[in-house]
Amino acid sequence: MAGNRIRVAKDKAALVKDLTASDGKTGPFQTYADVMVFAAALGVKRKKRSPLKVISKREPGPIGLEIFVSRGYEVVIKLIAIAEIQDTKILSSIDKESEEKRIYIFEEYANGGLDILRNELRGAVDYSERLLLLLNTERYKKKESIANDQQEFDLSRFL
Repeated sequence: MAGNRIRVAKDKAALVKDLTASDGKTGPFQTYADVMVFAAALGVKRKKRSPLKVISKREPGPIGLEIFVSRGYEVVIKLIAIAEIQDTKILSSIDKESEEKRIYIFEEYANGGLDILRNELRGAVDYSERLLLLLNTERYKKKESIANDQQEFDLSRFL
């Protein structure tokens, strides 16, 4: 574990860079931290947690936790950790081990989310457009499942 830094897997570093607006490119995200939080949320949503093997040393190297805190993402990191561990002790701000555990869980979900994104974005020319399609698909899946659940519930009431 890298203390108070969020690490990126070396095999996902190019994807993280491509998703970020920099060097004249117009990626859908402003910072590496934005990409990592989106990927972690996607990883949690799809229940994909993937261990990091080789860590990217530069571009992007490990990202300081203070960047996540300044962007308001510390809450997301804590929510993911407590949902995974089911123990409020993981939220301790004075216990160094708890912080490391939260970071570790977040990194693995972000890595899993990056796996998903890599597959979803394969062959895409415009990442922003493909991400919008992905988000719309997720939104409509949810509405359909709610509608189906309501129909099943209504039917079972009459049986």
